[in-house]
This record gives sequence, C-alpha cells and structure tokens, in this order.
Amino acid sequence: MKQHRLFPLTLLLLAVQATISNPQQLKIAHATDPIAAEPNSPPNDRRLLPPKDLNGYFPFTPPKSKAEWDTRSEYVRRQMLVSLGLWPMPTKSPLNAVMHGKIDLPEYSIEKVYFESAPGFFVTGNLYRPKNVSGKVPGVMFAHGHWQDARLSIESEANLLREIATGEERFEKGGHSRFQSMCVQLARMGCVVWQWDMLSDSDSVQFSREVVHTFAKQRPEMNTTKDWGLYSPQAESNLQSILGLQTLNAVRSLDFLLSIPEVDPTRTAITGASGGGTQSMILAAIDPRIQLSFPAVMVSTSMQGGCTCENSSLLRVNTGNIEFAALFAPKPQGMTTANDWTKEMATKGFPELKEIYSLLGAPKNVMLQRGEHFPHNYNAVSRSAFYTWLNQHFKLGQKEPVIERDFEPLSREQLTVWNTEHPAPKEKGPDFEKKLLKWLAVDAEKQMLNAAKSSVTLTKDIGGAIEVLIGRKTAETGNVTWDLKTKNDRGNFVEMVGLLKNAHQEELPVTWLYPKKWNGKAIVWLDANGKSGLYSAEGVLRPAVAKLVESGATVLGLDMLFQGDFLKDGKPLAQTPIVANPREFAGYTHGYNHALFAQRTHDVMTAVHFLRTAKIGDHPNPSSVALVGLGDVGPIAAAARAILGTSIDKAAIDTAGFRFANVLDYRSPNFLPGGSKYLDIPGMLAVASPSPIWLAGEGKEPALVSEVYKKANRSDLEVYTGDKAAQESAAVTWLLR
Repeated sequence: MKQHRLFPLTLLLLAVQATISNPQQLKIAHATDPIAAEPNSPPNDRRLLPPKDLNGYFPFTPPKSKAEWDTRSEYVRRQMLVSLGLWPMPTKSPLNAVMHGKIDLPEYSIEKVYFESAPGFFVTGNLYRPKNVSGKVPGVMFAHGHWQDARLSIESEANLLREIATGEERFEKGGHSRFQSMCVQLARMGCVVWQWDMLSDSDSVQFSREVVHTFAKQRPEMNTTKDWGLYSPQAESNLQSILGLQTLNAVRSLDFLLSIPEVDPTRTAITGASGGGTQSMILAAIDPRIQLSFPAVMVSTSMQGGCTCENSSLLRVNTGNIEFAALFAPKPQGMTTANDWTKEMATKGFPELKEIYSLLGAPKNVMLQRGEHFPHNYNAVSRSAFYTWLNQHFKLGQKEPVIERDFEPLSREQLTVWNTEHPAPKEKGPDFEKKLLKWLAVDAEKQMLNAAKSSVTLTKDIGGAIEVLIGRKTAETGNVTWDLKTKNDRGNFVEMVGLLKNAHQEELPVTWLYPKKWNGKAIVWLDANGKSGLYSAEGVLRPAVAKLVESGATVLGLDMLFQGDFLKDGKPLAQTPIVANPREFAGYTHGYNHALFAQRTHDVMTAVHFLRTAKIGDHPNPSSVALVGLGDVGPIAAAARAILGTSIDKAAIDTAGFRFANVLDYRSPNFLPGGSKYLDIPGMLAVASPSPIWLAGEGKEPALVSEVYKKANRSDLEVYTGDKAAQESAAVTWLLR
C-alpha cells in the first residue's frame, strides 16, 4: 500500500471527537498512516549509513572487571563457533590417519601425512619429529596462510637474494623455503611440528583455488534447496563456509597432533602469518587445548582479512581481530607487525591487549615484535621472535635470541603426500563440495533434534545459537526514550505518533493507540506495511485492532527498518544493502553487519523493552505485553519471542509455513545467516516454550513445537488451522481470554 504522508497540522484539523461504541467502527480521520519522522525525511537511524566492511575500524574496549570480561568472552567465543559452523562441533569421525614416506635426517625426520577431518574430506601435510628426545615434547601447528602451494613451494633465486639484501632472510639455501625453515628449526629445538595445507594449496586438491580464494559470482546451479554448494544462500543459512571448513581442519589437526605419543598436551602452540595468522588467532580463541599462540602480521584494528577464506557471516559483527586475540588471554601470545594493515598496532590495539592481560594478572604474557620496516612477511626476523617466545614459555633451554641455522630444503617431489601407493582422492570439485555440505547439514540436524529433547540443551545449544543469529540480547537494547510527534484524541482512545530511540542510535517510528480506560495490557502489532497496518485503506482501524483497543488494551504499531517512514517511495524493499565489495559473498556484508531480518527483530525488541521499562509521565508499565505477527512478519515475531523470553507474555504468530531454508537470494529481506541450521522457524518457536502461543501456518500438529510443549506439561499451545480470512479475529479472541 502506497503511503501518503500528511503533515501534523492537517491531522489535527481532521481529528474527530466521538465516543465509539462499536469497535469495528473506530474511525481514524486521516486516510492512512501519520508520519513520525520529519516530512520527506527518513528517521535519523545509524543503520541507514553504508554497511561496515572488512576495511573498517575495529577497536577493542577492554572490560572494567574480570566478571564483565567472563561474560563478554563467553559470548564472543560462542559467536565465533556459531559463525564457523562449529556450534555444535561436527561429529568427530575417525581420522584414519596415514603416515608414510619417512625421511630420516640427522637431527629430525619428516613424514607424509593425510587424514580425514570429516568422512572423505582429507587434510594433508608433513610431520616433523626431533631425533633423540626422551619424554614428552612440545607440539607446534604451523598454518601457512595465503602463500600459494606454500609447503611445496621454493622461492626464486632473484626474490631470495632481494630478501637477503634487505635482512628478511639469512641463508642462500634454507632461505628458499620459509615454511621448511620454520619446521626444521622447531624440530631442531625439540618440537614435533605439524604443517598442513590450507584448502586448494599443495596436496589439498578437493577444492579449487577459484572456490577457496577468488570466488566472485554466485553459481545458479549451486543455489538450490537441496544439494547446494558453498556461498549459496543455503550454505550461509547452514553456516557453511570455507573459513569454517579450514577451522574444522585446524581442530582436527590438533586432534591429530595430540595423538602423537610424544607430544605434551600442556605445551601446544600454533603460529602462522597473514591468513595463517587468522587461522592461528581463531583456533587459539575457540580451542582451549592450545597453550601458546603467535599470529604474525594479522592482528590489527584495521583490515580484518580480505580473502573469502578469512570471512564468514556473523563472525565480526560488533567484534574484530583484537578481541579475538584477547580471548586467548592470559595464555602466552606474541604477534608481529609489518608495513601493512598492522603498522599502527603498537598504538592501536596492542595497548588494549596489554590491558586485558594485566586485568587477568599476566601482563608479561603478551608481546609485540615490531617490524614496520619490512613488507608483509613471516621472515627470519619474525620467525626468530616466535622461536624465542616459544623457548621462554615452554622452557626449551635454547640460547636467546634463538637464530635459525641453514639447512638443505627438500623438493616438492620429496615432500608431496600423494604417490602411486597413496593416490590423491578421486572425490573433488562441485560434486564433492555438495556431498560434504550435505553430510555437515545432516549431522547438524541430528545433533539439533537431539538437543531439542532436553530443555537444558534446547536453551543452551539452540537458544544460545539463535541469540547469536539475531545478535542482540534484551538487556543490550539499552535505555529507550519516547519522542512524541503528534497526539490526537480519537474519542475513547488517544492516537500518539512518535519515535522510539534506543542506545544504538536507532529510531523506530511508531503509532501508539492508547485507550482512555486502559486495562494494563499492551500489544505490539507487527505488519508487513509497518505501523500503517493498524488501519484499513479507508482510514478505519482494522477490526482486530479495534477489538483490542475497545477491550482496553493499548496497541503499538511500528515501522521496522525499511518499512513505512524508512521508505522514500513507499515501495517494499526488494534487496538488502551490501558492502561495496563486488564479490558476491554474503560474508563480506553479513560478517560485519546484522542481516535485515535480525535488525527488524531488534526493532521488536526495542518496542517491547520500551513498554517494559520506560516511564511516560505517571503511566505505569503494562501488566502484560503480547506480540502479534501474522503472515509475512510471523517469522520476525517468532525470532523476537525466542530472544525476549518472559518479556512477552503471549504471542499470536502465523508463520505462513516460512522456512529460511527456502530463501534463494542472500539479499532477500528474509535472509538470515544460520537461519535454517538450528531447526529453522520451529527451532525458534520451541526455544521460547512453554509460554503461551497461538500458532498458525504450521499445520495441525507442528511436530517439534508440539513435542516441546507436551514435555513441559503445558496447554499453552493453541494451533489454528481455520480460514485465513478469520485468522486475525481468532488470534485476538485468544489474546483477550
């Protein structure tokens, strides 16, 4: 419905003063919805600014107390795990590790290794072991990052000579491979070292480099509701990403490393530079088994990681790499800078990390090796800083600073995992991609259905994830204020139009229908047309709304983001805004910004929080708050109810059978990263049980929801399967019981 905005003066002139006895004849003098914002101007809402991207500014504000940090760190860690598709962790199948082709050298040995992180999904690499050791020794994981074919590559003579001339490398032989240099030196220091391949590099052949690192355009053949591929709306709805797969490989790599008998589980470390630094800080943050971390040239308040393999939806919404690094405190952590996005780290980011380490009683456990005079690197100087840091904290007894010795690098043919006796996997490419994602989706669904059987795990596993998908807790709405724009006496009720303003610099246009004989009840009414949905096209309150007002309940209608006053032309939003990055990857936008579906859920939370907490003159807060969301807005009502919990006493919801799993465009207003993974809309409905709900659109016996309510021994679920035309009336009759 196209909305014609009338000026407040016109509204006042048209106001009627009549006592209304028949609720279905409650007349509104204006034809449509009055405006809440200034004429021809949208609300002053920060969400109308361009969305944040990976090149934004990502400061970290340390908490004021350990208790505050405990709460915050638990949430951010959960956010990371959810984003990466690891909440819950995929079922750990047998690694079926194969170690072969052992190369014996005087001080260490090298083995070729492959294992399965998931059935049929292979991780490849080399295992370096020190010679002549007794007892347990440290285990070190080395993530190589974006150097193509890193483990098997050999630097050109020209590049090596340039690096020697600038002081980046030391040796004319060993300098040909910074990756072998790291592993050899650590083995000489008495460590077991696992260097594995990132997806599409070296012996990792099941995904192409185009899919992993250079993905640019959506693939229509992969955007299906069954057998989908990466980057599709379905993959995003199930939180399946390249970064998630690489992190799963890192977790399983740690499983493998700890399976080596001589590895000391109390002395495990991870390091890597650039994309390897991303892998290092993420694994260190989410896996408590890592005891020392050294992410090189990556941690900063600036660029957060530019590759598709370093981003995933939800990952950095309201957080960033500095806070990820902070999650490892108080355990030992070092990092380096270069003449890249990390060059300001000494003054922006590291002081805050030092502060969090001091708060936790370990100020000396964090270190920054500055190297802004070098280009982006993991050169000999930076590697020496890591060896020295490792030597200090794992008490390896080396002379400091620890300096590499030269060695003879091995060739690609000597280090490669695959040969005639151990052939590379035949399953690869698009068919394997779809097969792996299907396995992950089926496995997750089994775990979620099992979690739904218990109220404890339903709340923790599914409810905890949904909280991340929506991205805001009720308390985080902050103080909500009321800015009245117009007030009209409509006989037995007052119509007020204004703005709700919250602590997030969000402005919510609302129409508030306040009966003069208020019974203490409040109803938040959601509609696809925003607050104008309270009225018919003729300017009459919709019968269902009129019935509520006549009963004495106050009704609040609102324009959620990109509804009503947010629209310049009155046309519904067809596609959501995205960042300027031309590559069609949802993670570049939704890794840093809430999805519109989540933002509209925030708007509902703002309205409910206002009714529950705000004081308007002498008016008391409502004795009860109910939520109505029918048809197109039903899913938003379901999400809001899942988050708000006891803040909503009753809810009337028509889902119209909507499922996030059926959304085929990541720019759809109904797209929500992770939306289908946690049992979709039924999961959201189940989480808020057993508070009263009137439910339509889910059939006669909505399986999951019915089961949850039955277990709670509550009769608060009423399922409606009647005529669509009578739906609103039936919902209101139930609300007024």
